[in-house]
Amino acid sequence: MVKKSGGGGVWPARSSSQSVTETVNGSHNFVIKGYSLAKGMGVGKHIASENFTVGGYQWAIYFYPDGKNPEDNSAYVSVFIALASDGTDVRALFELTLLDQGDHPRHKVHSHFDRSLETGPYTLKYRGSMWGYKRFFKRTMLESSSFLKDDCLKIHCTVGVVVSAIDSSRLQSVHVPQSDIGTHLGTLLDNEEGSDVTFNVSGVKFHAHKLVLAARSPVFEKEFDGMEEDNREIVITDMESDVFKALLHFIYRDTLTEEEYLESSSSLSERLAAKLLAAADKYNLPRLRLMCESVLCKDISVSSVANILALADRYHAMDLKSVCLKFAAENLVAVMESDGFEYLKENCPLLQSELLKTVAGCEEELSEGGKTRSVWAQFSDGGDTNDRSVRQQAWEDGGERSRSLWVQLSDGGDASGRSPMQEG
Repeated sequence: MVKKSGGGGVWPARSSSQSVTETVNGSHNFVIKGYSLAKGMGVGKHIASENFTVGGYQWAIYFYPDGKNPEDNSAYVSVFIALASDGTDVRALFELTLLDQGDHPRHKVHSHFDRSLETGPYTLKYRGSMWGYKRFFKRTMLESSSFLKDDCLKIHCTVGVVVSAIDSSRLQSVHVPQSDIGTHLGTLLDNEEGSDVTFNVSGVKFHAHKLVLAARSPVFEKEFDGMEEDNREIVITDMESDVFKALLHFIYRDTLTEEEYLESSSSLSERLAAKLLAAADKYNLPRLRLMCESVLCKDISVSSVANILALADRYHAMDLKSVCLKFAAENLVAVMESDGFEYLKENCPLLQSELLKTVAGCEEELSEGGKTRSVWAQFSDGGDTNDRSVRQQAWEDGGERSRSLWVQLSDGGDASGRSPMQEG
């Protein structure tokens, strides 16, 4: 509103705004297993981390075992952070940390964050631009230090993307807290108030509420519809009590049970997540299924992928199945030597067929300029012996694409390369 002054004049309208420039920060941990095997790949060739997102851009860590600079004659290892998505004049701060794995760690840190920058943040002009150090660490010193442990290096990277915006938010605001309905329903489960159904699971009894269970699961809803009114107990024979307890925890609280327990041990988390995945499939709980898929996805390795793939297929975990197929196709030779692959050959012939289709898809991506390593190249050089996939730049050509793959994927196909699944 325009106000008049006492002398009859008009006061000018007043407004204000504020420009805020800050960084959007994110970090990524990159573990390099089999360092000694990566040496000798050549100057200027690197091992790349998976892409990670910070500030709306994709980034990747590049590790050069033989260095990036030919003039150094492989005396140093090089480490860089690269812009891995389209972008122009992206301004950012960076921090690279090589983790000391000794008893009294003294990490090697190169950081923009804790010092003033005379020229401002670093500017990456286009996709593929990098910041880092050609002489990150002298190789002879690295190999005799506690930074290298069990032939493994650990690199932590932080990226801070510079963003500017006009802050025109109101001076007054009302804070709305996060929903706590899960807490209230969880309390209802814990104190058993108003419960009208009891589940007997291996002798352990759980009291619950039909309305809550029916609202969450169409399977429970159907089961209760056909239940006699005077029957208040249901016996569960195909599930362990701790798994059913975790199932109820999700139904009432919409979270996974004891997340500390899930994170405490790979074997424990995989066991519980696998059994919860079966429960999610049985009771048609798609969100719980995805939560379990997320936990199991973190445990995928050369030795475990075949078993997790079979599990995902059995319980209709399609996202997890897709991840397993792609990982197995990219590391096929090593996966074929695992115990889990023997189980696939004997019990899941249709999954073998899907795996071959995925292999063909990876080959097509490669031929169109993708960076996935050729499966056929894996057969030509004996495969990758690391437990996790190692992606390297400029893989050598895999040579002739031998049809012997069909024989190795079968239980002894004939000399022509036909598998038993192909016979009429």
